[in-house]
Amino acid sequence: MNTFLVSARHEMLNTRRARTVHLLLIVFIGMVIASSVIGWVTNQTVTGVYEKVVADGLTTAPNPFAGVTPLYYARNAVIYVLLIGSLMAIVLGVQATLRDRKASTVDLVLSRPVGSAARLLGQLAGLGVVLAAVIGISFSVSWIIISFINGAPLGWADTGRVIAFGLLSWVLLTTFALLGMLTGLRSKQETTALLVPFVIWSAVAFVLPQIGTAARPVSLLNPVPALSSTGGYFDIVSTITGPLSLTEQFKRASSIILQDTTVSGDPTSSIVVLLVFLAVMTVAVVATPRIRMRSGLNE
Repeated sequence: MNTFLVSARHEMLNTRRARTVHLLLIVFIGMVIASSVIGWVTNQTVTGVYEKVVADGLTTAPNPFAGVTPLYYARNAVIYVLLIGSLMAIVLGVQATLRDRKASTVDLVLSRPVGSAARLLGQLAGLGVVLAAVIGISFSVSWIIISFINGAPLGWADTGRVIAFGLLSWVLLTTFALLGMLTGLRSKQETTALLVPFVIWSAVAFVLPQIGTAARPVSLLNPVPALSSTGGYFDIVSTITGPLSLTEQFKRASSIILQDTTVSGDPTSSIVVLLVFLAVMTVAVVATPRIRMRSGLNE
């Protein structure tokens, strides 16, 4: 069995054994499922109030939930992927590359005829399978809940959009997992390996979008991308910070895929940006020198 497959299998085994990772995975799956449940509860509550108001003759307006698409109930999952899923992916990536350095087993592994690129790509593949499984479980249950709310199974078109959203989520989470792997390889201390990617994530998720849009930080917690309403300076800055705002690109593409009426346009450019980031981070991790992989921690 070659280095790539052995590394991938070993990474999946270690992830399954890690209790902290289990907790993160359970929280992420629970929150994604909760987003659909919250949508269902909101639907029931608003519809109940609406029916009482109509019965009292106080309004002739249509039910606000009468015209929404079935995928409306999945839109809140976007923010949970950004907030919980991304941090989970970072922890997975950091642990993947720190594990061998902490146990001092990386020297033994690399003393064999093992390619460093194959080793790192194998670890990435293992993490990719774990993330795909988590996303698959989360969105499968979400699909069932949305179908229950809709009163019938989602059609092929809507199911395809859910799958597309899942694939896009996988691209984003894998990118952040790669960020965690990179800091795990490059950092001299375990605390730094965890702190640095969290700071970078905070900058990408909150600082860059705010610089380009002047949006309040709380508005950046919405599942739709923030838009600049001031013009002038911010229009110029947003042309620079926009492509770098990975999370905003994800929100834009996801909102279009999920048919959010507040966001229009073509998601292609945002998807390309996400794929470019994924490719760049993959190259950065794979290009790690062999001697860097064998370096110890200064704890």
